[in-house]
Amino acid sequence: MTALTGPARTVHVEHCMGTVFSIDIRDDGDWRDAIGAVASWLHRVDALFSTYEDDSEISRIRRGDLRALDASPEITTVLDLCAEVQVATWGAFTAMPDGRLDPTGLVKGWAIERASVLLRERGSTNHAVNGGGDVQLAGEAALGRPWRVGITDPLDRSRVLTVVSGRDFAVATAGTAERGPHIVDPFTGRAAAGFASATVVGPSLTRADAYSTAAFVLGPRALCWADENPDYEVLLVGADGSTSASAKWRDAS
Repeated sequence: MTALTGPARTVHVEHCMGTVFSIDIRDDGDWRDAIGAVASWLHRVDALFSTYEDDSEISRIRRGDLRALDASPEITTVLDLCAEVQVATWGAFTAMPDGRLDPTGLVKGWAIERASVLLRERGSTNHAVNGGGDVQLAGEAALGRPWRVGITDPLDRSRVLTVVSGRDFAVATAGTAERGPHIVDPFTGRAAAGFASATVVGPSLTRADAYSTAAFVLGPRALCWADENPDYEVLLVGADGSTSASAKWRDAS
């Protein structure tokens, strides 16, 4: 579904990967072809990486029916990124959270960031691509007005906990609000506990998405991690509703 809601806004909603993606373009023009390219891209990623479809390449690799070296180039790209992120997060992120290959903790953010690149290549300088609450933002919301993204309280979904603001940035949250305890701590092999959510803000949604999972696992140590990674900011919400943030957290509420 594509809706034209003004001379400088085009909004499209796409159902894919078991969630809802929204493409919000704040530039004048006819963006139907660009949106079509983004939608095709998202469905290709789903077809390659779905762990729920038996014929996806990831499922075939997991069964031993396909070698990763023989898979599509996107598979290699993602697995290489997962290896980089595992090192960058002190081992708190892994593409094998339960002992089996599952890079989905990085895939959605990577797909969204690439969707933003596709829009830029087709001439859009101001847009937001949102997938299930994880968002890559380009340019401005309007002339002279930065984007503002509300961070929902994981313990009260009707309440906005805080707002972050800026240009050309990404926001990703990992937590238990939507799917319950599902993030595996690779150090223990059990579901990570003690926190309700971890939000990461930074330039790249590929990394922010994976880093939010790692931050959820790391807990308080994620704030020390952020000190060593100044391009990324972390907000933690405890199971009791308490919050803690890295030194450079951009609270614009």
